[in-house]
Amino acid sequence: MDLQSTQYSHMTIITVGEARIDAAAAIRFKDAMRAATATGAGHVVLDLSNVTFVDSSGLGAIVAAMKQMGGARRLDLAGLTPDVAKVFRLTRMESVFTIHDDILDLRSRATG
Repeated sequence: MDLQSTQYSHMTIITVGEARIDAAAAIRFKDAMRAATATGAGHVVLDLSNVTFVDSSGLGAIVAAMKQMGGARRLDLAGLTPDVAKVFRLTRMESVFTIHDDILDLRSRATG
């Protein structure tokens, strides 16, 4: 799974470089997220702006990534494409995650 991690003083932004988080990619996603979040800031933002499809396995993998980070750390989401945002709305996961519209705004705040 292609994940790019950028560390800032108080935030880590992890960008998913693939178009799909589905059953075929879910285990690779969880493993890559575990490695990417093993150390670093307590606030992690998952940039999903390149992801155009998430199925139930992918959704479960994102939830699992949040849970494996533990209660003291926070996983937010950003840059959801319309189809991915719809999955989060339909499953009411927007009440579980803080979802930011614009990853560029977060990047500018992290460097500012």
